[in-house]
Amino acid sequence: MKRVLFIVLLAMGVEGSEDLRKKALEKGLKAIPKDFKSLKAQVDDRFNPLTKDKILLGKALFFDKNLSRDRTIACVTCHDLDKGGVDGKPTAIGYKNRPNPSHLNSPTVLNTAYSKHLFWDGRAKSLREQAKGPSQATFEMASTPDLIEKRVNENPKYVKAFEKVFGEDAITFDNVTKAIAAYEKTLVTRSRYDEFLEGNKNALTEQEKRGLNLFIDMGCKACHFGPAVGGQKIQKFPLRDYNSIIDLTTTFDEATHKRHFSQIHFNVAMYHPYPFENKGGFLGKDQTRYFRVPILRNIAKTAPYFHNGVVKTLPEAIKIMAKYQVGIDLTKEQLDALEAFLKSLSGEIVTYDYAE
Repeated sequence: MKRVLFIVLLAMGVEGSEDLRKKALEKGLKAIPKDFKSLKAQVDDRFNPLTKDKILLGKALFFDKNLSRDRTIACVTCHDLDKGGVDGKPTAIGYKNRPNPSHLNSPTVLNTAYSKHLFWDGRAKSLREQAKGPSQATFEMASTPDLIEKRVNENPKYVKAFEKVFGEDAITFDNVTKAIAAYEKTLVTRSRYDEFLEGNKNALTEQEKRGLNLFIDMGCKACHFGPAVGGQKIQKFPLRDYNSIIDLTTTFDEATHKRHFSQIHFNVAMYHPYPFENKGGFLGKDQTRYFRVPILRNIAKTAPYFHNGVVKTLPEAIKIMAKYQVGIDLTKEQLDALEAFLKSLSGEIVTYDYAE
C-alpha cells in the first residue's frame, strides 16, 4: 500500500500542495471564514439581517423545549451540536415518540448557513422557511404558530428580548423562526481542511491530500462544492441506473485521469430504486429521486447515512456514491484516501464575536 501511495503521489507530482490548493479553490471549494464580519458578508439574509441580539435570542429559542406541544422537544433534540448537528438515529423521532413517516433521518444543522436548499427534497429555500416545518409537523414538535406565540409570551425575558430585536408587538411565529434561523446561520465549523485552503500546506496529511485530489478528479466536487462542501443544489440519486440489463463498471487511473472498464456483467436482479433497502419508500422531490445534495463537513460524525439511515458506515457510503453517482469501482487505497479526506472535514463550531 505504501508503494502504491508513493507511485500515485509521484505521478501527481505530489500535485504540489500549493497546486492542489489552487486546484481546489478553482473548483469551488472554499474555507469557512474566521471572523464574523466575513461570515456575515457571505450568508446574511436581507429579509432577516444578522444582529448580535437576534442571534442570542435565536440561540435561546433553539434550546427551548417549551416550543413543542408537550414541552419535551427542542430544535437541539434532533440537531445535537455535540454530535455533528444530528441525533445519530436512522429516523427522526418526535412528539410522543412518533417516527418520521417516511423513515427520514435528521440532516445536520451545521453549516446550513450556506445551503440553498433545505430538507431532503430541497423544498425550503431559506433557514427561516425551514424552521417553520419541524415546529409544526405532528411527528416532530407538533406545535402550532398560536401555541408557540403563547409559550414565548409566557417568558418575560423573551418579551423584552423580542421587543428589543423586532419592536413592539414583536412576538409572532415569523419572528420566532427568523431568530432561530439567525442563530443557525452562525453554526459553522472549521477544520484542518480550512487551514490547508488558506495556505498551510502541512495541515493535511499526504493521504488526505490524495483523497482531496481524488474527490476533485473523480467529479465529486461537481455536486459537493462551496464552503459547506454541499447543500448548493438538487441532484438525482442514483445518477447512474444499475438496474439496466448490462452493468458496466469502470476504475479510475489517478495518474492519467482516465477511466477503464473493469467488468461487464448482466443484471437479472429485480428493479430497485436505490442500491440499499428502500426503507420508508421516500423518493425525493416530486417522487423523482431528486435530493438536496448533503453537506459533507463533519460527515464522519453524522452516521447513519443517506435519507433513510440504512447505511451504517462511512466507507460503505463512499463506495455507494462512487459507483452509483460517478460510475467508479474504487480500489481499497482510493477508498481509504477518500475516507481520510472526508474525516479531515470534521471540525469545531467557530466562536464568533458578534460585535464585529
